Amino acid sequence: MLERACHLPGLDPDALDWHRLSFARGDTGPDIAVPVLGPGDIDRLAAHVRDNAAARLRAMPVARIVEAIDAVIVRLLDRQDPYRRKMEQMLPAVTGYDPEMVRLGLTRYLMTFRKPELLRFLAEDFPNPAILDGFQPLPKGGYGKAFGPPLLAHIWAGNVPGLPLWSMVCGLLVKSGTIGKVSSAEPLFAGWFAQVLAEVAPDLAECLAVVWWQGGESAPEQAMLGAADLTLAYGSNTSLAAIAGRMPPGKRLLRFGHKVSFAMIAAVALDPAKVADTARRAARDIARYDQQGCFAPHVVFVERGGRLCPRSFARYLARALDAFGHRFPARALTMAETASFAAWCQQEEFTHDAEVMGDAHGGWTVSFHNAGQGFGPSCLNRSVKVVAVDDLANVPGLVAPFRALLQTVGIAASPDELFRLAGLLGDAGVTRIAALGDMTTPEAGWHHDGRCNLSDLVQITEIDARAPPAADKLAFYDD
Repeated sequence: MLERACHLPGLDPDALDWHRLSFARGDTGPDIAVPVLGPGDIDRLAAHVRDNAAARLRAMPVARIVEAIDAVIVRLLDRQDPYRRKMEQMLPAVTGYDPEMVRLGLTRYLMTFRKPELLRFLAEDFPNPAILDGFQPLPKGGYGKAFGPPLLAHIWAGNVPGLPLWSMVCGLLVKSGTIGKVSSAEPLFAGWFAQVLAEVAPDLAECLAVVWWQGGESAPEQAMLGAADLTLAYGSNTSLAAIAGRMPPGKRLLRFGHKVSFAMIAAVALDPAKVADTARRAARDIARYDQQGCFAPHVVFVERGGRLCPRSFARYLARALDAFGHRFPARALTMAETASFAAWCQQEEFTHDAEVMGDAHGGWTVSFHNAGQGFGPSCLNRSVKVVAVDDLANVPGLVAPFRALLQTVGIAASPDELFRLAGLLGDAGVTRIAALGDMTTPEAGWHHDGRCNLSDLVQITEIDARAPPAADKLAFYDD
C-alpha cells in the first residue's frame, strides 16, 4: 500500500490529486504519496484549523493538552505500535540513515516529550503555566493571560528525522491552530504524529494540519503565509531570506537557519585513563545523523599541555569514528555530497602541517592541525577538523566573528573551567553548552538559538493592577 504523508482535517483526501515521491536506492525503496494543494485548498484547511482551535483548543486546560501529547509519545515509544513499526521501517529507507541509529535516535528524542519533560518545558517559559488557561497574578501587580496566535504556520526542514515534533508541540502547548509544511526529504513523521493524535485526542487533531508542496511553488506558500498569524521557518539562510521577502506586511516570522557547532577538549581530559571515553563521546556527536543537524561539531579544539598531545587525541577520535562506522554505517552520499567530501579532504591534505586520517571507503575523515588553522564548517558526513590550541580561553576570540552562525559547544573540562569558558563563549555568541556526547540531544525546554520556545509565540494580555479596585466600586456589594 502506498503511504500517504499528510493530515488534512476538513478536506476530502480522495478528491485531491497526489504526487509520488520516490526514495528508491538501487532496486528498492518506498514511494510516498503527498497531496497536491492549491491556494484554495490551503485557505480552506487554514480556516478549518483556525476555527477548531478557537472552538476546542482555546478552552482546553493546558494539563489536558500535555496528557494528550504524552499519550501519543507513549504510543510512539512502543516498538510494537503500528506507527512505531512504520517509523523504524520507512524512515531509514527515506533518509538513508542506519536503521539502528534511527531506532535509538527516535527513542531518545521522543523521551524528551513525555509528560514530566513537557511540564519542565512549560515551567521554563512560564513560572505559572496556568497563565495559558486564565488570568493569573503578575509579580508587578495586576493579572495576565498568555494567548498563542490563532493560527501558527510551520515550514520544516528534513535533514533530521522527527524535527517537526518540536514546533508542533510548542504550537499545541500555547493553544494555537497549527498548519505545517513538510520537506520532500522527510515527509512522513509529522503526518504520523498527527494521525496518532487523531486516535488519542480527535478534538485536538482537528486543530493540526500537515501539508506539502514542491519547493519553489509560491502560490500555496503565499496562501499559508497570508492565513497564519505567525510563521516558524527552518532551513538554509538563503531559503529563509526568500521566505522573509514573501511575508505579508504586519505578519511575524521566526527564523531558524543553519548553525555551526564545535567542541572543546581541555588538557585535563587528555589523561590516558579518560581520553578513550572522551573520544567516544565526541565521535557519537559527529556520527549521529552524519552531522546533518545544527548541533553536531564541525571542529574540535584540543588544548595542549595534557598527558597526551592533541595529535594523539585526533588518533583516538579516528579510531572511535571507525568503531561507530562498523556499528552505525554512514548513509550513501549523493554525487554532490561525494564531490564536496572529496574536495574538502583534498583541501585538508594540502594544508601545511595537517594530518588527514580517514576511512578507505569515505565513511569518515579526521583532519588534524597542529598550527591552529582557524574555524569553519566541515563538509558534514562525519568529517571533522581537530585543531590544537595553547589555551581554550583563546577559542572564543577565534569564533566571535561568526557569532550569527554559532550554536552548540560540547566541552570536556573541569567544573571551574566549564563555567569560565561558558561565560567567554556566551559573550562570543554561543547559545548552548553541552557535555560531549550530548551535543545532538538537547534537553526539554532548552532555549533554541538562545530564544524562548513558548513565550516567543504568545502575547500577554494584562489587567492593570488598578482595574480590579476600580471595578469593586461598581460591584453590588459596594457601599
